Amino acid sequence: MDSTEVATKPHAVCIPFPAQSHIKAMLKFAKLLHRRGFHITFVNTEFNHKRFLKSLGPNFLDGLPDFQFEAIPDSLPDSNEDTTQDVTLLCESVRKNFLAPFHTLLAKLNNDAIETSSNPPVTCIVSDGFMSTFTIIAAEEIEAPIVLFYTIAACSFMGIKQLRTVVEKGLAPLKDESCLKNGFLDKVIDWIPGMKGIRLRDLPANFRTTDPNDFVFNLSLESIERVHKASAVVLHTFDALEPDVLNALSFMLPLVYAIGPDQLLLNQLPEDPLKHIGYSLWKEETECLEWLKSKAPNSVVYVNFGSLAVLTPQQLVEFGWGLANSKLPFFWVIRPDLVVGESAILPPEFVAETKERGLIASWCPQEQVLNDPSVGGFLTHGGWNSTIESLCAGVPMLCWPFFADQQTNCYYVCNEWGIGLEINNDVKRDQVEKLVKELMEGEKGKRMKNKVMEWKKIAEEATSPHGSSSTNLDNLVNQVILRKT
Repeated sequence: MDSTEVATKPHAVCIPFPAQSHIKAMLKFAKLLHRRGFHITFVNTEFNHKRFLKSLGPNFLDGLPDFQFEAIPDSLPDSNEDTTQDVTLLCESVRKNFLAPFHTLLAKLNNDAIETSSNPPVTCIVSDGFMSTFTIIAAEEIEAPIVLFYTIAACSFMGIKQLRTVVEKGLAPLKDESCLKNGFLDKVIDWIPGMKGIRLRDLPANFRTTDPNDFVFNLSLESIERVHKASAVVLHTFDALEPDVLNALSFMLPLVYAIGPDQLLLNQLPEDPLKHIGYSLWKEETECLEWLKSKAPNSVVYVNFGSLAVLTPQQLVEFGWGLANSKLPFFWVIRPDLVVGESAILPPEFVAETKERGLIASWCPQEQVLNDPSVGGFLTHGGWNSTIESLCAGVPMLCWPFFADQQTNCYYVCNEWGIGLEINNDVKRDQVEKLVKELMEGEKGKRMKNKVMEWKKIAEEATSPHGSSSTNLDNLVNQVILRKT
């Protein structure tokens, strides 16, 4: 490619919130833009950049001349390279420390474009919505359009958008800890556009604090309040899944695009020159794929609580015995940092009881696992990546929401989309056993399986060449980012 071609290419700088699920969704979206002719600079924190090099190997950066990785400091103390960073500290740092290094990086990229012609000048920023506290300022400084990509469902986005009203109505921050137990959270909220019949507990849980200065809560409030300054908002969903909420949002914000599921859009591409660029900050163990091949169709319960949720030692044991007592085969991903403050050790009796039908790994290629014919159900924390990946694979869910948007996802999975059941927060083995059996063998489980297969088909239609998500992506690129009329 000669320097004239380089100079005329649109150049998107993509910056995710520095956590596994956000990085994965943003990286997929960046690949979609790359296939539409964009030069991509993908920005991780130095901490996560090192983790990528460790899990994927140094060659993953060999990518292509027009798909580059850069790193900026996160200003947090160094920590163990294979654990998730403290979300509270990350949110505090995003609010206070990210603007200067991000601004320096943009200046460097634009200087390189002038001096060496090795890359085109920056023409737009694609920012995680939760980074907007500084990325909108940076975009204004270089006079570039900014797309806010929220790696969450439309219902969760709407829930976060209503948090300021929740505060104004005196419902948050919580008066005291008793509000978590005394039925306060069961209050029905009937004033959120496009969301009927939900309770306070079904909103994203960022408001569940007694501290008005809580960093996670305040980052949520501040990032959503800048959303009207964005050139466009992208939500990782599809039109048919959340029509009421998306319709309500279209009256509130000038340009909202439902673009997803990302993986199904990527599957439409004839060949993927970026296939070697993976998404995982942990090294994925692939031995499980051989194990799954030996199991009957729809017989295995897959268990994974994602990259951030943590269990108490007691919850780990209750989940374990619930799975063991179900007598069903299971594959359970137990991260090294899954249990609060200690290593995740299951009792030897559990190991002896389940060794013939249970497999445990520390991380895995989740989408391959969910798409394996042997997997019949997914016990999940209900993070949005996991939820939409399960839907795309046609696998019904048991949801144990932990924090953030997981409560909202769980409500919609169970009540609106009919593809899941909820486990009580205080885990008890008898309930786990009963619900796992219902999911895998019961009448409700069969109905949920049929329903999730319907949603899978609708998601595939949305991401087909003329489907809603493909059209929305084309419109975003042409009308907003490239500003074609």
